[in-house]
Amino acid sequence: MAEHDSDLGAFLAGFMIGGLIGAGVALLMAPQSGEETRELIRERSIELKGRAEEAADDFRSRADAAISTGRDRVDEAVESAKQRVSRRKPGAAEGESPE
Repeated sequence: MAEHDSDLGAFLAGFMIGGLIGAGVALLMAPQSGEETRELIRERSIELKGRAEEAADDFRSRADAAISTGRDRVDEAVESAKQRVSRRKPGAAEGESPE
């Protein structure tokens, strides 16, 4: 699961960097006045910021869900281990074989 989260993070980072580079190249190659270009850059940066925030929120919620699931599994394993230990005969814990 951690590998999947790492892959998602790497993908999002690459996506954002690629988007920034593509937007920058498109703006620099477009035949517009400086004022129009600055306005377009401002609009695109606001849009990109919104997308980045949405992606971060999505990633955060997935990570929280994975952590919660992991904690639940650990709690279940601990409870199961406690039950198995409590079912053992008192002498079995001291190295005697159970009858």
